[in-house]
Amino acid sequence: MEVILAKTAGFCFGVKRAVDMAYAEAESASQEKRRVYTYGPIIHNEEVTRELEEKGARCIEDLAQILKLPPSTIIIRSHGIGRSEYEAIEAAGHRIVDATCPFVNNIHRIVKERSEAGDTIVIIGDPAHAEVQGIRDWCVSTPYIISSAEEVEALPEVTDHQVTVVSQTTFHLKKFEEIVVLLQKKYYNNRVCQTVCNATEERQKEARELASKVDVMIVIGGKHSSNTQKLVEISRQACGNTYYIQTLSDLDLMDLFEVTPFESVRRVGITAGASTPNKIIKEVHDRMSEENFEQMLQDETPVSIRTGQIVEGKVITVKPDELVVNINYKSDGIVTASEYSNSQVDLTKEVQVGDTIKAKVLKVNDGEGQVVLSVKKVKAELAYDALEKAFNEGAVVKGVVTQALSGGLSVSVDECRVFIPASLVSDNFEKNLEKYVGQEIEFVLTEFNPSKRRIIGNRKNLIVERKKKVADELFARIKEGDVVEGSVKNVTDFGAFIDLGGADGLLHISEMSWGRVEHPKKVFKVGDIVKCFIKEINGEKIALSLKFEDQNPWLTAAEKYAIGTVVTGRVARMTDFGAFIVLEPGIDALLHVSQISNEHVDKPSDVLKTGETITAKVVDFKVPEKKISLSIKALLKDFEDTDDQESAKDKAAELVADTEEAPAAEAETAETSEEEAPATEE
Repeated sequence: MEVILAKTAGFCFGVKRAVDMAYAEAESASQEKRRVYTYGPIIHNEEVTRELEEKGARCIEDLAQILKLPPSTIIIRSHGIGRSEYEAIEAAGHRIVDATCPFVNNIHRIVKERSEAGDTIVIIGDPAHAEVQGIRDWCVSTPYIISSAEEVEALPEVTDHQVTVVSQTTFHLKKFEEIVVLLQKKYYNNRVCQTVCNATEERQKEARELASKVDVMIVIGGKHSSNTQKLVEISRQACGNTYYIQTLSDLDLMDLFEVTPFESVRRVGITAGASTPNKIIKEVHDRMSEENFEQMLQDETPVSIRTGQIVEGKVITVKPDELVVNINYKSDGIVTASEYSNSQVDLTKEVQVGDTIKAKVLKVNDGEGQVVLSVKKVKAELAYDALEKAFNEGAVVKGVVTQALSGGLSVSVDECRVFIPASLVSDNFEKNLEKYVGQEIEFVLTEFNPSKRRIIGNRKNLIVERKKKVADELFARIKEGDVVEGSVKNVTDFGAFIDLGGADGLLHISEMSWGRVEHPKKVFKVGDIVKCFIKEINGEKIALSLKFEDQNPWLTAAEKYAIGTVVTGRVARMTDFGAFIVLEPGIDALLHVSQISNEHVDKPSDVLKTGETITAKVVDFKVPEKKISLSIKALLKDFEDTDDQESAKDKAAELVADTEEAPAAEAETAETSEEEAPATEE
């Protein structure tokens, strides 16, 4: 079997120049300990990008992120960038190393000069390609970008000035020529600049010729490389058995010859895109060489594995950051800690020698002959299936919160990431989401779109539904008059809300005691357990009370405060017609202004003070109306009726004189209103 390698395969001049500049700059920066970054991948090849990052040249694709960096070295990719981006990077104080392909730079110069001269610019190429986006930004006026012959008709008519046509350097030459013919028919005053790179043209031409002569065609290059994709398209037109790979690890001979029997393959052609390093091309060429190919195929026949395959094996070595697994293949499988779980783990605490595990093949050959495996991807795929089923059925899902983000929670479900927006975390606003980190929570899925990495959870609906169920059960078993127990959930100026286990009840300040309560916070604090009774149920509102009837002080008041009884109380409140005296919590009496002294008193405040303790005689008790009237005057008269007139005078002075003053905060305000007070003296 003959293996033919295209002469033009691999790096073109512009790509080789860019890669050499990037490697040199990365090495220099490493020695000088300075920062170096590439603005976007230096070329469309993941292997090169990874190697540069290992050498210290980190790839950043977001311009805004670059502009936030401290002054650093920025390497411009081979595709080039727009003028505005170039100027912004320069203005940010960065040192620029321009690795733009000279052919691309030439296009920048053409469109800038011709657009400044007033020409209409037409760019033939992929509008989403980085090279085309950069060319567009070098135009002074807005250019037109087309990629097919059908789009020519949609272009506007231009009669008063010239049309300049350029193309993406890696555009399909034949397509470019077809579009140009149509443009020349549409515009009489046009200038066509053939900017398809000669190397690209030669590579495409050679690929077409080679593919027409071989039984199997292999095209090597990055999956995002435009010029490689065009080579694949050209090769498939000439050879149906065309395979597109990135590296040697993607080449599975068993898969290849499943479609094309080995016996019928006499010639194999190999070409590569402009961004493919020579070492990768050599690895593929050597593997397909005739001298070892047949033996290699025989060696692979008993056990065949391929990228993406799920394999099962036994763990033979366990390290904190790596597992070695026997997968019954010629090479052992390697599972790193990062491919075992998304969380940081010590593998010695998770796995033991002899354990059987399932893993997904990431690479058949990591360059050192070992198979790269991933356990977490297997778990994730199983979890995706379970999540999809839960989404379709509306089932409850459990997961552990791994991170509190600014907009919500990141939850791990068997290596799958689910996002719960902050507004859907709870039925109440959650100011501190950090408290959920590390907790296992339940939720339902409201969106499942793994291809767009959108798996959205909703915990709020679950909480609302469960609370409603518990509330319904609570309302079904309670009634007015029931004694219930609950914990204080919140304390306000007007009362306390008590959690009854399904619904909250309001214990109003007026229902906290038979006496006066100055403020609920002086009686209760959040978390206190309260035993009370249900005074009223109105829809979903529950009114509670601590004023149990058997503790009502008025039940024994008729005996304790019978007419003629001498009592002691505190002045709670004064009006012009009298003072209200608290005899005990919940019971007050009125001391009319006319009953304060034998002497004339204009108003109670002339002789009494709030909080002051006084002694008086009960002169009236209207039991149904719960009204008690007191009199110091009547008590004085009792003393005056005695023979000891001097003693009576002293006693009178005591009753109306200032006595021990109680703190104002302890004085109780009488509940009797002014309107209920006697209007005339007794």
